[in-house]
Amino acid sequence: MQAILRRLRGAPSADPEQTDPEQAGPQLQSPPGPGRLAGTVRVASRLLRHEWTLAAIAGLAFAVLLTWPTLKQPWTTIPGDIGDPPLQAWQVAWAGHALLTDPANLWHSNTFFPNLYTYAYTDVVLGYAPAGLLGHGVAAALFRYNLLYVLAHALAFVGAYALVRQLGGIRTAAAVAGVAWAFAPWRLAHSGHLNILSIGGVALCLAMLARGHGWSLRDGHRPALHRPGWIVAGWLVAAWQITLGLAIGLPLAYFLAGTVVVAVIGVGWSRWRTGRWVVGRRVVLANLLGGVVFSGVCVWLGTAFLRVVELNPEAHRDLSWTKMYSPPLLGYFVAPADSWLWGEHFAAARAQLSWPPEMALLPGVTLIVLGVAGLSYSTFRVRHRVLLGLGVLVSGALGLGSNLVGGGDPGYLTLSRLLPGWDALRTPGRLMMWTSLLLAILAAGAISEFGRNRPRLGWRKWVSAVVLVLPLLLVTVEGVNRTPHPTVPTAPPAFRAATEPLLVLPSNGTAESDIMLWSTEGFPRVANGSVTFLPASHQQIRAMTTTFPDSGSIAFLRQVGIRSVVVLPDRLAGTPWDGLPTRPVDGLGITREEIAGALVYRLD
Repeated sequence: MQAILRRLRGAPSADPEQTDPEQAGPQLQSPPGPGRLAGTVRVASRLLRHEWTLAAIAGLAFAVLLTWPTLKQPWTTIPGDIGDPPLQAWQVAWAGHALLTDPANLWHSNTFFPNLYTYAYTDVVLGYAPAGLLGHGVAAALFRYNLLYVLAHALAFVGAYALVRQLGGIRTAAAVAGVAWAFAPWRLAHSGHLNILSIGGVALCLAMLARGHGWSLRDGHRPALHRPGWIVAGWLVAAWQITLGLAIGLPLAYFLAGTVVVAVIGVGWSRWRTGRWVVGRRVVLANLLGGVVFSGVCVWLGTAFLRVVELNPEAHRDLSWTKMYSPPLLGYFVAPADSWLWGEHFAAARAQLSWPPEMALLPGVTLIVLGVAGLSYSTFRVRHRVLLGLGVLVSGALGLGSNLVGGGDPGYLTLSRLLPGWDALRTPGRLMMWTSLLLAILAAGAISEFGRNRPRLGWRKWVSAVVLVLPLLLVTVEGVNRTPHPTVPTAPPAFRAATEPLLVLPSNGTAESDIMLWSTEGFPRVANGSVTFLPASHQQIRAMTTTFPDSGSIAFLRQVGIRSVVVLPDRLAGTPWDGLPTRPVDGLGITREEIAGALVYRLD
């Protein structure tokens, strides 16, 4: 930030830049103007033309283009499916609602009535709570989700771009890494998982921390470039990333913890060998401050999830889940069905996978080729390339889960037994986020080396320019999607007419996400909810209401606190509640009303 301010004032940057235009950032220098207004206009103009402004604009453009048609009908459709996306749209809406009305009861949501800590029943995207402050109702929740879906891809691009630039890559290489990481084919299988798509904070926090510590892959550690402010900012971004879901955040936490341990050992070794400290007091204090905030957020989130397991023992996941979702080695070379370029070509290979949505893990053919090339031809130091290559192998091996040689022990299953919370990460293949990031950095090293050597190759300028830009075109094409965007079912008028707390039948899992989304209109307390485990109380409600309406089920619901039951006749076929509308209510002390094809039973 200080370097940017110096440039805006016309002063040279503290970072020694090469004269290569691909490496150097925009040099903003011009003579002072006659008036304050003219100076403000010039500063605004320079900001608009600044590299980071252009990178943000490029990220948004790529995101809108490569997630299209997400923003075509954002108030009625949703990307992926109508399973998890409506649930996560509800999560964002509920977080915003809780912040406005009762922050102390954030974890006790309006779903799964009358249980507690229901907001933590599954991975949450709490970090998007500020977006939940804008608008209300179902249409706003859908629009908000679709906008965040696009912005999550844009931030992933910007994060990877910033990381590669800080590590020493040229601008074209950073753009290739940004597109290859943010729009990798494997991520198309997670179009319904906003928590898995929200990875931009990972790369961005690493870029900030590297900048704050004056470190890059090309130049190594430069103490003169220490920037404590960037260090604090990096830890804060990491803390925010944790709040977007532990599926991505927990591995980041352990990576940062491991990095801190290695850094402390390295600093101690340097002190013993040279007799002087390579880091100053301000750097140490910045890391302590940022680390405390980051740790505090981790403990706060972990405490909530631990309370869920304490109250609901069935929420605990044993290692059988991990074994079930562990991908084979073949999965790393198989594209998901939603890939426009590769989807149909890998149909036969996907048929060999037991669960393709979590096992089709192709990071991109272009990225693999460039990443391998970056091991031997790169602008980065040899030892750093070796470490990056080892990182690809280790993260890839861990991503195999129980399919690693030895059954994943040592490996992913070992981490599940040793590291707190790791056993809840039931899908090892999601570590592809790290594998593809390391491949993107390796690829950026190769592209940067070519870019810097262009003048010495003797090629025609336009030929070398085309070769330099070609990887960007290839990774862009590989990121084109054919993701479905189904229309989300609208809430029946009967739902809005019912008195809370209410129960919607059928309650068999297929409509639960829709019900949660419908509840964003006023957030009435509902006994329904969608989650990967079924709480014992909800199992009991389902079992006791299969005979509804009768005296036993009515007495039970009244005891629980339910005041209304909404029945959706068009969803009853094939469920235990089939035929419910024809059952009599005489003598039961309740009333029944038909509203627009649905039924409302009032129990009080």
